[in-house]
Amino acid sequence: MNDEGYQQLLEQLKVEHRDLDDAIRALMLQTRVDQLQIARLKKKKLGLKDRIMRLEDQLVPDIIA
Repeated sequence: MNDEGYQQLLEQLKVEHRDLDDAIRALMLQTRVDQLQIARLKKKKLGLKDRIMRLEDQLVPDIIA
C-alpha cells in the first residue's frame, strides 16, 4: 500500500474513532445505561486508536538528528 492509501485508511479510522466516541457519549446520556455495550464500544475504540497510532508511525519516518 502506498502513502496515499495509508492516508485514506488513516482518515477512515479517525472518522470511525470519532463516531464511536459520539455513540459512547449518547449511550451514557440515556436513562438506562448498558454498561456492557459501553465497555465493548470503548474496547473497540481503543483498538482503533492503536491502529491509528501504528499507521501514523508508518507514515512518519524516524529521523535521527
